[in-house]
Amino acid sequence: MRGLNIAIAGCGPCGLAAALLLHRAGHHVTLFERFEAPQPIGSGLMIQPTGMAVLARLGLLDAVLARGARVDRLFGMAGKRVVLDVHYAALRRPDTFGIGIHRASLFAVLHEAVLRSGIPLNSGRTLAGSALLGSKRALRFADGQTSAPYDLVVDALGTRTPLAAPTGRELAYGALWASLDWPEGAGFDPHALAQRYDRASIMAGVLPIGTPPGATVPKAAFFWSLRADRLDDWREAGLAAWKAKVAALWPDCAALLGQITDPGQLTFARYAHRTLSSPAEPALVHIGDAWHSASPQLGQGANMALLDAWALARGLDQAESVDEGVRHGIRLRRRHVLTYQWLTALFTPVYQSDSRLLPLIRDRLVGPLSKLWPATAIQASMVSGLVGNPLRPLGLEDDLQMARPAVEAA
Repeated sequence: MRGLNIAIAGCGPCGLAAALLLHRAGHHVTLFERFEAPQPIGSGLMIQPTGMAVLARLGLLDAVLARGARVDRLFGMAGKRVVLDVHYAALRRPDTFGIGIHRASLFAVLHEAVLRSGIPLNSGRTLAGSALLGSKRALRFADGQTSAPYDLVVDALGTRTPLAAPTGRELAYGALWASLDWPEGAGFDPHALAQRYDRASIMAGVLPIGTPPGATVPKAAFFWSLRADRLDDWREAGLAAWKAKVAALWPDCAALLGQITDPGQLTFARYAHRTLSSPAEPALVHIGDAWHSASPQLGQGANMALLDAWALARGLDQAESVDEGVRHGIRLRRRHVLTYQWLTALFTPVYQSDSRLLPLIRDRLVGPLSKLWPATAIQASMVSGLVGNPLRPLGLEDDLQMARPAVEAA
């Protein structure tokens, strides 16, 4: 099915990828964004092999590789105990790794591709809801205006979308994020996500994210977990007190802490766990975080969004009606989505919670056992997003083999 008139709400990676895929499939796509100038929000993220498969089909993987940093390992310690040591090599698939990247870099790659495609983008349009008009749907804006009706509205507005009823729950823990110059000589592996833990109430991490737009040197995303209800206390205590706490947990961070001179350099990210029971309504589909969101513990958010966008385009391509295509796209994704919603809900309290028992089990039992086969392969499969074999039903299984040897050696 081609030639549909489709509105996409949201210009994050999910909306931009959906716009490109649906445009290339022969549909008439229009993007709507609340910002006057579309822009990314946040710091670093991980592109997993699942997301890389979609980017490869879009012809954008090389650009993402060039702007990001190859990640071969996730490594975490609690005190002197190694409690997380995940190698992508445990998957026993050639050329399998992750990419650490600044959100601005991923956004730039997708946004530039949208501009090249000539897809119309209406900025400065804050959405308030939608209205079903016969078999079509119109968008309602905060200024009281209503759009023309569309054959399909794609909701890519994220967790707090106004196009779906509120559901789920806010998570107690969020994180402070900062993008800082990569600390050369400080002992950090430029191809690893490194983390340190104090029980489950404190988690610090350093992720290589390549060179974002406007930067001249490679960057690191530094994050520090914090309960949302303690954010004001953190502000009142001041930077010096916080830096002392970070340095006590992880002395190697001195080179990063020296770059932070103002609290404004740190952005606090809040997280929610939500899953819509039905992501489809007549002439409306919710994808990405608008359908399902969770903590970033397993690093799947952007990758799930890319897979959702691909599945929607594939579903419409294989159907004879809009509703049939949307339902098919959801069927292609539902099992994988529910699997990772469950896994993330299971593992988040182990690393971000007030529990004393769970981190004790993690450090004394799970950590040592996770170094043994088959736990090594299971962990790598979870982190890579490949649990449940999500790429096969999407026709993307062969796209895991996309990395260039020259990039590997970089």
